[in-house]
Amino acid sequence: MEQKIQISEIQIVPIKPQEGLIAFASFVLDKKYYIGSVAIYTRLNGEGFRLAYPTKKIGDRGINIFYPINSEIGNAIEKEVNKKVNEIFYERTNKAI
Repeated sequence: MEQKIQISEIQIVPIKPQEGLIAFASFVLDKKYYIGSVAIYTRLNGEGFRLAYPTKKIGDRGINIFYPINSEIGNAIEKEVNKKVNEIFYERTNKAI
């Protein structure tokens, strides 16, 4: 029995672009978990955006704080965040002055 993944309350905070980083995202997963500080980068091929989940540096090691454990959830999150980023940047570039 496959369970549907629900991503809601997506918030995007644009920043001044820096080495491909364009914004940070937060969202609620399955009405149970708040996920924040997810970095949004432009893809090198220019098609959409990729997500980078937060890590904590301890010595020389980067420790993952949280991340999707399978491609199904990772793809679902990326799809919804991409949709919201496109809405925000599309609205900004097409507003009447």
